[in-house]
Amino acid sequence: MNLPNSITMGRIFCVPVLIWMLSPHFPHGGWHGEQEVVASFCFILVSISDGIDGYLARRRGQITTMGMLLDPIADKLLITSAYVALVEFNPHVVKPWIVVVVIGREFLVSGLRSIASTEGFTIEASDIGKLKTVIQIVSVVAVILDHGWHEWHIGWFIVPVHLFAVVGIYYMAGVSIVSGVDYFVAFWRKIDKAATKQRSRDNEFVLSRRKKKKTTPPAPQNVTQ
Repeated sequence: MNLPNSITMGRIFCVPVLIWMLSPHFPHGGWHGEQEVVASFCFILVSISDGIDGYLARRRGQITTMGMLLDPIADKLLITSAYVALVEFNPHVVKPWIVVVVIGREFLVSGLRSIASTEGFTIEASDIGKLKTVIQIVSVVAVILDHGWHEWHIGWFIVPVHLFAVVGIYYMAGVSIVSGVDYFVAFWRKIDKAATKQRSRDNEFVLSRRKKKKTTPPAPQNVTQ
């Protein structure tokens, strides 16, 4: 197994560790907010590794079928498990319907990608999809920190952690819905275009067959006088 795939596998193995960090079984130390800081730091590192393994795979020419299969699985496991754990960890901010939206969107995109692959084309990630990924990371970290602090006081400056968490989680839900619709529209356009091309090829084939078809001349008739 090459280095990029090893990083991807490490991201998958970190999922249960993250769930444990967001559970009541996490051992607390002697200072306030230890659980929130450790879980946030772990989630940020694992999220950064998503870009690292892709960069290394392209740079080293180590793009493999296993990597193409494991990378999206690792991403979806990380995001969905984080939001599922946050329903219990911080239920005042993360509602169950938000998790349903996130998981439903991931199922939709995975299904459309599978259909597109069988039809022989791919759908590139849009800018909205990339924005959704960034917002997901920010919202997860904000919700985790909100469990320990509602706001930070840095001198005269106040950081509204709770406000960032609430705005981030609902903004993420909205962007997830929009990106899912955008992905479906892109898929529908390509599948419709592919179907139109296929119909054109079928029509050309039928016409060519008709041209090649030979017609036998009528047999001569004997006329007797």
